Amino acid sequence: MKIVVIGGGPAGRSAAMEASKLEAEVTLIEKDKIGGKCLHQGCMVVCGLNEVAKFYLDSQNYQKLDICNNITEINFPAVIRRLNETTENIKKVLEYETQSTGVDVITGEAQIQKGSVLVSDDKVPYDKLIIATGSRAMIPPIKGVEHALTYADIPYLEDLPEKLLIVGSGVIAAEFANIFSSFGTEVRIFCRNKFLKMLDPEIKDYVINNLLQKVQITEYTQVDEITDYGIETSRDTVEGQVLLATGLIPNSEITQGMVKIGDHKEILVNSHMQTSKNHIYAAGDVIGRVTNTPISRMEGVVAARNACGISSTMDYSWIPQSISLYYDVSFLSPQDHQIGTEATIPGSAGPGSFWRVLEGKTGMTKVSVDLDEGSITGISSVSPSSRNNIAYLAKMIRDGYKTPDFDDFLEVHPSNDVVYKLLRFFGEYS
Repeated sequence: MKIVVIGGGPAGRSAAMEASKLEAEVTLIEKDKIGGKCLHQGCMVVCGLNEVAKFYLDSQNYQKLDICNNITEINFPAVIRRLNETTENIKKVLEYETQSTGVDVITGEAQIQKGSVLVSDDKVPYDKLIIATGSRAMIPPIKGVEHALTYADIPYLEDLPEKLLIVGSGVIAAEFANIFSSFGTEVRIFCRNKFLKMLDPEIKDYVINNLLQKVQITEYTQVDEITDYGIETSRDTVEGQVLLATGLIPNSEITQGMVKIGDHKEILVNSHMQTSKNHIYAAGDVIGRVTNTPISRMEGVVAARNACGISSTMDYSWIPQSISLYYDVSFLSPQDHQIGTEATIPGSAGPGSFWRVLEGKTGMTKVSVDLDEGSITGISSVSPSSRNNIAYLAKMIRDGYKTPDFDDFLEVHPSNDVVYKLLRFFGEYS
C-alpha cells in the first residue's frame, strides 16, 4: 500500500506516522517546513511570546510588592530572534521523529495527478492520498487590507509596535492583544460582532476586566478602510499598526475540481475523513471543522487508519479548548448546548497564582451540572493549570463520569485548581 500525505503540519505528520506504523509505504510532501502553521506561525509562537509576557507581568508585580527592585526590560528583537531559533530546533526534532517511523519526507510544491503526485519533476505514485494542507489567514474584503499584518508576520517583526489595532473577535485576537499589551504596546480590538462569543458571559467578563484590562475592546464596529497609518471606521480614524485576526481559510486549492469543496473552501469529508473520492482522505484545518491542533492530529490518525483499511471514526464530542492569556482560559461544552445548574468559585492560591492573592486575581471556575442525572453539562476555568485539567476532564466525561464519581478524587497539593471542589459539591446533591 503506497500512501502519499500532502502537508507536514499536525494532521499530516500524524497521518504519515500512523500509516507507516500500519506498514504502509508512506511519502510525506511538505512545501516549506515540517511543523506547519502551528509550530512556525501559530500555537508555538503564541506559547513562546506568552511565556515572556507572563514573566514581564510577574516582574512588574514583584516590583510593586517590593520583592524585586530591578526593572525588567523587554528586548523585543532578541525575543523574536530566539523565538525563531527555538521553533527551528523543534522542527528538527519533528523531522527526526517523522523519519524515524519510516516516512519518506520530500520538500517541494505538490501537484496532484491521477495515481501520482508531481513534486518538481518527480512523480510519486500512490494508492491512497491524504490531504492535510492546513489553512491560512482569511483576508477580509476591506479597502487597503495590504497595509495590515497577519499572525504569519509576527515572527518577522523587527520592532515592538507602539500602537496595535487588532481587527477580529476570536482567540487569535485575544492572544495577541494579551501579549502585546503586556509588552507595553497600546492595543485596541475592533470586532464586527461580539468579542469571544464562544465563552460563557461570566468568564468573558473576567477575561476582559482582569486579563485584558489594558486592552480597549470595541464591539459591533465595521472597519471601512485600512491605511498605512491605521484604520477608519464609521465612528473615527485610529492610528497604529493593524493586525488582522479575522479567521482562517482552508488551503484546498490543490484539490480544486477533484473532490467536493464546501462554501467556505473546506474539503468535505465524512466521519472516516474520506472525501467524495474513495481513495482520497483529508484532515486538519483544510476540512474546516475545528481549528485545534489535537483535533487535527486525531483527524490525521483517523484518516490514516481508514486509508489502511482499518475502520475508524472521528468523535467531536466534548472538545477541550483553551485561550493562552496570563492565565489559561479553558472551556468544555458539548456541541449541543445543555442547560444545567450553575455554580462559580474563585480560583485558589497555588502555583502560578500565589502572588496575585493580594489583588484578588486568582482566576475563577464555573461548572454546570444536570442535578437529576449528575451529568456535567459545561466547565469553564481561568487558572494557571486549567489547560491540562480540562483535557483530562473531557476524557472522563466522554467515558461517562458523573459528579458522584468525584467524591473521592484526590488532587495534588498545592494546587490552584478548584474544578474538583465544585464537582464534589454537586455530587452531594446529585
